[in-house]
Amino acid sequence: MIKVALLSFWHVHAADYAKQAEQHPDTQIVAVWDELPGRGREEAAKRGVPFYESLDELLSEPGIDAVIVDAPTDMHRDVMVKAAAAGKHIFTEKVVAPTLRETNEIVNAAAENGVVLTVSLPRLNDGYTLAIQDILQQGLLGDITFARVRLSHNGAVAGWLPDHFYNLRQCGGGALIDLGCHPMYLTRLFLGLPERVSAHYGYVTGKEVEDNATAVLQYGNGALGIVEAGFVNSHSPFAIEIHGTEGTLLFGTPEPKLLVRSNKQTDSEGDWTEYPLHAARLSAFEQWVNHIREGSSADDNIRLAVDLTRLMEASNLSVRLQRPIRLDELAE
Repeated sequence: MIKVALLSFWHVHAADYAKQAEQHPDTQIVAVWDELPGRGREEAAKRGVPFYESLDELLSEPGIDAVIVDAPTDMHRDVMVKAAAAGKHIFTEKVVAPTLRETNEIVNAAAENGVVLTVSLPRLNDGYTLAIQDILQQGLLGDITFARVRLSHNGAVAGWLPDHFYNLRQCGGGALIDLGCHPMYLTRLFLGLPERVSAHYGYVTGKEVEDNATAVLQYGNGALGIVEAGFVNSHSPFAIEIHGTEGTLLFGTPEPKLLVRSNKQTDSEGDWTEYPLHAARLSAFEQWVNHIREGSSADDNIRLAVDLTRLMEASNLSVRLQRPIRLDELAE
């Protein structure tokens, strides 16, 4: 049995990960720490486990094998480097950290201490993502020239996002670094790493962080990736479109159907063809547990998570400096 401590309930998905740990047959929640002691005591009491006011004291406990980190993003580096140094396996919410330098420190600390680090990038495991990868590998679209991924909700206008999700210091940004993470890592998956990033933020509700965002990823071969996210849209479907020299792929416009039209589809007479979605893979949490059990590492997950921070830092820097940012400008 892997004994797990919950480190903070700051993130809106913290309760979801706690539930996964409660329901998994190989994990058991044994402790809670939170930067807000009142919240931490309440969550610990719900689960009948001890609350630790001191993170260092919790991490020194030999009976704790692993931690789930849902602390404020600006605390990720300190919390996870300490956890890795204590030999605790780490499951964490995206993004790993606000900057590439901090993320590399976390990843290096995990590797140096033999710790399994896994980041929650859930849409990597969904059936539509796996089916799209298969279509791209078949070359049905030819050379990819354009990809657009959009994800948006109405959290800022309907008032259901917690107030601390608009705290620039804690979050490192708004709609793009939170919700836009998913379109960003999917665009990175489909197109690879760009040469430069240009981002534009909108402030519809006047919050400290952006609630409306677009990032443009520019590639050396002329391809473009468009990442869109927002907190101010009531009926915006999750959507993916990918275009190439030989065809086009659409998903979620608005139905969750995967449609392809390709010059290489000799039996379709040039019409749109609906492709079946693949079965979903194990969740990131389940993969983490398996890696711990098997003594393996989440190499692909970590590579994409590092690139996600790389692209988010470049986007924030682009807005701040009002110019495109080359990825090689970022401090490693």
